Amino acid sequence: MATSSNLLWVGRGSGELDALMKRFNESMPFDIRLWEADIRGSIAYARALGRAKLLTRAEVTALTRGLEAVAAEFRANTFAVQDDDEDIHTAVERRLREIAGPVAGKLHTGRSRNDQVATDHRLFCMGAIDQISAGLREAIAALLAQAEPHVKTVMPGYTHLQRAQPITWAQFCLAYVWQFARDLDRLADARRRTASLPLGSGALAGNPFAIDRAALAEDLGFETVGENSLDGVSDRDFVAELAFCGALIGVHLSRLAEDLVLYATSEFGFVSFAEAYSTGSSLMPQKKNPDAMELTRGKSGRLVGNLMSVLTLLKGLPMTYDKDMQEDKEPIFDTLDTLTMTLAVVAGALRTLTVNAGRMRGALDPAMLSTDVAEYLVRRGVPFREAHHIAGRAVALADGKGESLRALTLAEWRALSPRFGADIVDLFNYARSVASRDASGGTSPRAIREQIRKARKLLA
Repeated sequence: MATSSNLLWVGRGSGELDALMKRFNESMPFDIRLWEADIRGSIAYARALGRAKLLTRAEVTALTRGLEAVAAEFRANTFAVQDDDEDIHTAVERRLREIAGPVAGKLHTGRSRNDQVATDHRLFCMGAIDQISAGLREAIAALLAQAEPHVKTVMPGYTHLQRAQPITWAQFCLAYVWQFARDLDRLADARRRTASLPLGSGALAGNPFAIDRAALAEDLGFETVGENSLDGVSDRDFVAELAFCGALIGVHLSRLAEDLVLYATSEFGFVSFAEAYSTGSSLMPQKKNPDAMELTRGKSGRLVGNLMSVLTLLKGLPMTYDKDMQEDKEPIFDTLDTLTMTLAVVAGALRTLTVNAGRMRGALDPAMLSTDVAEYLVRRGVPFREAHHIAGRAVALADGKGESLRALTLAEWRALSPRFGADIVDLFNYARSVASRDASGGTSPRAIREQIRKARKLLA
């Protein structure tokens, strides 16, 4: 049997736990990451107790200085965890008692570990959102750095992995800019709901000591105060939201990685990764493997898995706090760590990516302009469905002759429709096709420069 004298709940009984149960119960090995949030919350709560006249000014000062001393030990990596430090809250309070003396016992007045851990976790997640958002901005900046020199670099655009219509490399890069922009917006929205103060909810029924929760929220940087004490200690929506944001960012990163893996193959040859973001083969000397992107694609699976873990954890919990909630931290810690590293690697790989404009041009096919043929007829009064049918017949005719669409004679064009004129040959210009799509969001150089201008505001 193991006895833990520092446990915060020993008043219930002897405090003795089976040694294995003690290990099973403790969370210190992972929630030690909450130390900064825990100390911030405790300093703010000491001030709140002072405002409520439950602590003297000298006691608030003693607690604040003691907590700052504990924080200094964490920063210096000299904080010594003891065997009976069950969690970060126990550890901090134990060390505070060693530094400040008996006054440390007053800090928990009206506060439960239930509202304490909810506050700590929200503070941590607010910081995590800021960190992930910074990583997304770096990825956006790298995509914009790729896009800006390639406003007129024409390449095939694909649907169903089949060559579809001409686009530009800039337009391709900007597609992912806007995916990441939505991710930034979702994170900002999630942060707003995360920044709701649970401290002052007590164990579940509220705080009886006239704590000014609005002042406490302002002190800690929360935007609102939780409206219901039961919800305050039991709500983990913010964890699920952050896990969802992380999973969707992972999906977006995975799609980008898949595109770049394809484009870096010998068969495409559109891009080449720098040696710093590639690896070789243990057997085949010629290989240059896009491992940075393959790992990015693979890590999306663990991000989606973290979301599933959180949702499954929460789905059957009764009100209010349950020990199951201890399991809500490791998935979020892993999501933060995974995204922080992955976003940095992706940004680096993008900044050092080499674009092969010649291979992109070489992959263009006149058949990709068959939609332009239909649009040519539309401008001459032919209904689009009929024009589409005529353009399809032109493609079939060229295929049957083993020639490109551009090789058809004027007589062959006019046999398909009398609306075709001699200027049909001018249609087979990829840059002209790209420039013609000038509506907002399109592939024309003007439209792309406008996208870049708007995207730059995300980084301001």
